[in-house]
Amino acid sequence: MYIPTLNLTTDRYEMISFMRQFSFATIITAKNHFPVATHLPFLVTTVDEKVILTSHFAKANEQWKDIVDQPVLVIFCGPHAYISPTHYESKLNVPTWNYMSVHAYGQGNLISDQTQTLKIIEKTIDNFESAYRPQWETLPDTYKSAMINGIVAFEIEISDLQGKKKLSQNKKETEKQKIIDTLSKSVDTNEQWIAAYMKKDQPENNQE
Repeated sequence: MYIPTLNLTTDRYEMISFMRQFSFATIITAKNHFPVATHLPFLVTTVDEKVILTSHFAKANEQWKDIVDQPVLVIFCGPHAYISPTHYESKLNVPTWNYMSVHAYGQGNLISDQTQTLKIIEKTIDNFESAYRPQWETLPDTYKSAMINGIVAFEIEISDLQGKKKLSQNKKETEKQKIIDTLSKSVDTNEQWIAAYMKKDQPENNQE
């Protein structure tokens, strides 16, 4: 993606944390030069310093056939907020949008083993709603097998992470503070998140 130097983040830990926080992402492939996308929840893990994304398609969604022999892009988008020019000292300004995003590129690998697929489902349950696990354990094996037969699990080993933080870095500190104050008081959760990220990104909060 297009990332001006001012908005570039190369902090691997920060990007991985962001991906885990906003793990419902978009996987994009191409078929016959036509882009195809699916929205999926992902498990984000690290193995021997490698970032691994794990999820599953419905078997009826044939995009799973296109993740092995070509590069795959997964887009993680987080909170976003409209930024009014009323926050700036000069009238020679226009509205903009603050947001954060991570693009993860890699190679897919399909998982055909049913035992491994079951483990992925259970890890997904534990990650998103561990309280459901006891109910899951009571379900009949026939029901679980039927469900597993209807999905295709996969992993993506990430070869490149690209992170972008557009948080008014090109504005004066006084202007950024006005934006933080306004968004912090908003009833919109997205705007509250952006205010928190902007505050965290301030120089005094980034000292070693």
